[in-house]
Amino acid sequence: MDLNLAGKRVLITGGSKGIGRATAEVLAGEGCHVILVARDQATLEEAAAGIRARHQVNVRTISADLSNDAAVRKVAAEAGEIDILVNNAGAIPPGDLLSVSDETWRRAWDLKVFGYISLCRVVYGQMKARRSGVIINVIGAAGEAFPTGYIAGAAGNASLMAFTRALGKGAPADNLRVVAINPGPVETERLVMLQRTNAQEKFGDPERWRELTAGMPFGRPATPAEIGNAVAFLASDKSGYTTGTVLTINGGG
Repeated sequence: MDLNLAGKRVLITGGSKGIGRATAEVLAGEGCHVILVARDQATLEEAAAGIRARHQVNVRTISADLSNDAAVRKVAAEAGEIDILVNNAGAIPPGDLLSVSDETWRRAWDLKVFGYISLCRVVYGQMKARRSGVIINVIGAAGEAFPTGYIAGAAGNASLMAFTRALGKGAPADNLRVVAINPGPVETERLVMLQRTNAQEKFGDPERWRELTAGMPFGRPATPAEIGNAVAFLASDKSGYTTGTVLTINGGG
């Protein structure tokens, strides 16, 4: 299916690896020009080089820590006019209420929660002025499942779900759309690392980590590309009547 995205300019935060990088690959395959944002410049350049080698599109990188407003404004200014924003940066640490310190909680929310909100504020204003654009927030299914052992993440994700629905509800008046995706387990480097650690503790062999995913729907986690494909569809006019919606992709789990 041709999503008619060729030539669109896309800003992807957390774009150097995992879901962000996979999303960039999918959108570049659709002919989009992509701007990847992450903290580590070397990882960004590696991701950008790989995309350039496979797709005839423009790929730019911006190294930034999006946990402060000054950096957010700098990224938005450097990126210039964009058609699609994909918020994807940040991973909130696990832990229950008594084990997650105030400092850890606030630092994680500064990037994942306030980072999303701050970048939306800047980019939405630019899109509103042009009356054209789509914002997609990649959040996380913990905002629906409410795991006690991931309380900061559950609360942060639930907040971003409400934010997306509220912003997306009013977006049609500005001819814009705002949507979100809640991925369940996804086979990123982070998931594999955690599962290898768990397999070492349980079996004494980190290579047996896939046995720990056998109980997941379809016997596996999602692939990053499966999430990226959903981002591309939601960003396209094929999904042009979708806004204020949170799509959960967790295999029905």
